[in-house]
Amino acid sequence: MADESIELLQREADDFRATFQAVRDEIGRTIVGQERVVEAALTAIFCGGNVLLEGVPGLGKTELIKAMSQVLDLEFRRIQFTPDLMPADIIGTNIMQSDEHGRYQFEFRKGPIFTQLLLADEINRATPKTQSALLETMQEGTVTTAGTMHTLEQPFFVMATQNPLEQEGTYPLPEAQLDRFLFKIDVPFVSRQELNEIVSRTILREKIELNKMLSGPRIMALRAVLQKVVVAEPMRDFACRLVLATHPNSEFSPTGVKRFVRWGASPRAAQALIRAGRVRALSQGRAHVSFADLRYFAHEVLKHRALLNYDGQAENVAVAELIDECVTTLPEQAA
Repeated sequence: MADESIELLQREADDFRATFQAVRDEIGRTIVGQERVVEAALTAIFCGGNVLLEGVPGLGKTELIKAMSQVLDLEFRRIQFTPDLMPADIIGTNIMQSDEHGRYQFEFRKGPIFTQLLLADEINRATPKTQSALLETMQEGTVTTAGTMHTLEQPFFVMATQNPLEQEGTYPLPEAQLDRFLFKIDVPFVSRQELNEIVSRTILREKIELNKMLSGPRIMALRAVLQKVVVAEPMRDFACRLVLATHPNSEFSPTGVKRFVRWGASPRAAQALIRAGRVRALSQGRAHVSFADLRYFAHEVLKHRALLNYDGQAENVAVAELIDECVTTLPEQAA
């Protein structure tokens, strides 16, 4: 009986790998380069998490989520965040309507957040009050207004973007909201070859029509497979020690963290490492998580959750280098 369960799980892992690869390849037909960004975004959707993309304008962040909505066959909406955007513009509002008898009653008109793939473009341009309107949906998948709770259709995925260069007139995301993002992904500029390919595809050729590869119910079914992926105790402990290594007062933290970090990652980071590790394992056709799987997305999980102290900010220390130090110095086996 145990052998049958193992064989079934392996078949599910093989199916997940084939599906993940097919979806990634289909999106790659329209998104040039950015393989790491595409892989991380797909991983977050299968994890049930949200993504914060940081990069200068014009690198295809909007095109990525549009391509994902077509390939995954999910409803897509975009909200352009501006300083005058109000919470009601996002979640919706109650309006007074009259029925056929002339009696007035309130009716809830849903906002653009009632979708499945939501692009929160330049999220740091909106005020903290408006940013906070996303917190409940990102964590619980619900919207509460006038005492009534509305449940969003699953899967629900938020991809927020922000420009790292232009900071005038922006409102930096508070740590509590940053912690709600499973990944923070830096979108690099393209190479010469990739830039030529982008221009060739968008200017010199016809528009590419993407095929639908998945659906909402199919994605939820694949998510259920994640719970079956084996996470051995040493793997779980390694994820916990890796998170503790980002705290300056921990016995596991390297020298750089002790010198330059004020506060490390939260327990959500350990959960995110394991969830992302499970997807990484399945995408490789394995039904068990390895140490390499936990390290693979360490930057995306930890970098936005570690806060520099005054010395770190004054010396312009790169958080990515500190995370590298944690990943490379932490032994796989606990002492």
